[in-house]
Amino acid sequence: MPHLMKSRQREPLWTEWDKKAQKSGLRHTVYYVGGDKYTGEWLDNKKHGKGTEFLKKSGEIYDGDWKNGKRSGFGTLSAPDPVTAEYVKVHSGGWKNGMKDGFGTYFYSNGEHYEGEWSKDQRSGWGRMYFKDGSIYEGEWLHDKHDGQGMLRLENENRYEGSWKNGKKHGPGKFFYLDKGQLYEGVWAEDVAKCGSMIDFGREGAPAPTQYPIPKVHLADPTSVLNIAQSNLISAQE
Repeated sequence: MPHLMKSRQREPLWTEWDKKAQKSGLRHTVYYVGGDKYTGEWLDNKKHGKGTEFLKKSGEIYDGDWKNGKRSGFGTLSAPDPVTAEYVKVHSGGWKNGMKDGFGTYFYSNGEHYEGEWSKDQRSGWGRMYFKDGSIYEGEWLHDKHDGQGMLRLENENRYEGSWKNGKKHGPGKFFYLDKGQLYEGVWAEDVAKCGSMIDFGREGAPAPTQYPIPKVHLADPTSVLNIAQSNLISAQE
């Protein structure tokens, strides 16, 4: 009786070609139709691990960590300077799902920069912002604006310490007029001081003190009066 051999089942050629096209592990540069290119690691046909991406339209270069095709982990984004065309750092820090997330430093084109926490591409958490006019804000942020407790120090060293909401002074706080040697303490509402008290504070050593000192208040209990006024104002805002 002749020996019968079973025919071997072969996979279609497209299956083999598809396997070869799948990108996993370290790859040399992969070029895209629009001119973008990526060099680095892959997993299941997605950028995953360490890699560098060049975007032709903006000229930006991202070098850092990737996860499932998106910037995730630590990475640095650079872009060409519009004047010198040399590459300058834009953002260095944490990323998640393609957005700035965690601690990082961002450099703005006007010379300002921010160092602190991010969430979904917005400044949120604790951070310090250096403005081009020389002022510095250090404190809490929410949705890209001052929100919570923070201090704004002006270029002349005068400063505000207290509550913020939606980018404005809001709630109890203190404003130190160090150039005049005075201190204002009270309650703000949307950047406007509503009620409080002003006292001399180091007036003798101030560079530009007022001509006359602030006279003493002669209320029997000024602290109680101020506390009641502040309490009423805060209650009205809630």
